[in-house]
Amino acid sequence: MISTELTLPCGAKLKNRLVKSAMTERISNTNFEPTKGHEKLYKDWSNTGAGLLITGNVVIDRKHLESAGNVCFDDEDMLPKISSWAKASKSNDNHVWIQISHSGRQTNRFSTARPLAPSEVQLKKMGLFGKPKAMTEDDIQEVIKGFVKAAKLSKEGGFTGVQIHAAHGYLLSQFLSPSTNIRTDQWGGSIENRSRLLITIIREIRKVVGVGFPIAVKLNSADFQRGGFTEEESLEVVKMLDVEKVDLLEISGGTYEKLAFFLLNEEGVEIKESTKRREAYFIDFAKKVRAISTIPLMITGGFRSYSFCNEVLEKGEVDLIGMGRPFITNREDISGFLKGEILNLKNLVLRTGIKQFEDSAEGGFYARQLIRFSKGKKLKTNMSPLWCSMFLVIYEFRKSMAKKIG
Repeated sequence: MISTELTLPCGAKLKNRLVKSAMTERISNTNFEPTKGHEKLYKDWSNTGAGLLITGNVVIDRKHLESAGNVCFDDEDMLPKISSWAKASKSNDNHVWIQISHSGRQTNRFSTARPLAPSEVQLKKMGLFGKPKAMTEDDIQEVIKGFVKAAKLSKEGGFTGVQIHAAHGYLLSQFLSPSTNIRTDQWGGSIENRSRLLITIIREIRKVVGVGFPIAVKLNSADFQRGGFTEEESLEVVKMLDVEKVDLLEISGGTYEKLAFFLLNEEGVEIKESTKRREAYFIDFAKKVRAISTIPLMITGGFRSYSFCNEVLEKGEVDLIGMGRPFITNREDISGFLKGEILNLKNLVLRTGIKQFEDSAEGGFYARQLIRFSKGKKLKTNMSPLWCSMFLVIYEFRKSMAKKIG
């Protein structure tokens, strides 16, 4: 089943059901443009045979970066570099979609001390994030224009679709969550109002890219935080997306404060061990989505065995299998996995033994591997967990300083 074709609502066809989901590359140049490193990474991923590759965060505003190494699609002059990236990325008859994002309050201090956000609710983690400024109506309209422009450049550059990032606590996720959106105007309050920005962006992008160009959305099942975006609210948003006829819904969860791969419940409490052993983190929520929506559905997180991937596809629980880290730790095995020649992929876990450092150690380890891959180097597993936990802060500082000097 994983090797079968899928036709999306817009008419586009994916050659199989395996997707490389978004992972931040952190390798832009000082002008926020794609590089030869992007071409190298995506050429190699294209050669795995996966039907769809989704890029890491491509931001719409260079003052609101998710990482100092983000690409920003905001200037027509970078179209030649965008086109080179797209060409390398679809060399094996696969789709490649740009993930469009704005970080909002999750923009670190290296980018801006006062990021824009729905409301002045600060992210307090390691002192890395400044107090945000509540967005004005003009700010919101500029964000809408920014998403539309990035989608337009994606299509003109040769990418075959876009994914709007409305998960993981980034700006659109912040608008959806009652804990970060305490506005009293048309953009806040009810779930209809908190969804207005996302729905408006989808409609405006569709006007520009046309009916045959895939538009996907990445949405949290929940924030896993008390007072945050809940499963019930997420299902209400899914109903709205169903009306908009988006081409793919990717289900994820969590924010910078509560990361999904630690598997927390909505109150932020670690869930029981038996649930952790399930291979797909969000499969139960996917069943609830299926009951109310006909949108093609993808889950990312936890898939590692050929048999389970095929099982959930055959049952119709999902339409696409999203994987991130296996495209790093098992990049050379993906083609064999698609053929059923390799039945299990590694689940590499990096631990420091210090609870506060675990998420940064994981993040630093995989970030370092992607940077190595972009330079043509191989996977290196014997990295110090403690050094990996410090890597991202050091790298972000150095990269942001290089951009400012440049």
